[in-house]
Amino acid sequence: MFSYISMEDAIPASHPIRRIKAFVDPILDEMWADFDGLYASEGRPSIPPEQLLKALLIQVLFTVRSETQLVEHLRYNLL
Repeated sequence: MFSYISMEDAIPASHPIRRIKAFVDPILDEMWADFDGLYASEGRPSIPPEQLLKALLIQVLFTVRSETQLVEHLRYNLL
């Protein structure tokens, strides 16, 4: 009933999203100091800004029209 696979196993090695991720991850790592100041010290835990930026990049690359559709696509398609 449950499937326990890692995201690395779910995405084929030749998929173009891997090359994009290899390009984007170092840029987001450089921006970490800026992101660190965006976190609140109290209250509800926030979504990491780098995850939001990656989701928006996926939305643009896969021409998803809205955030609602993006969430549906992320749930349906593990890429």
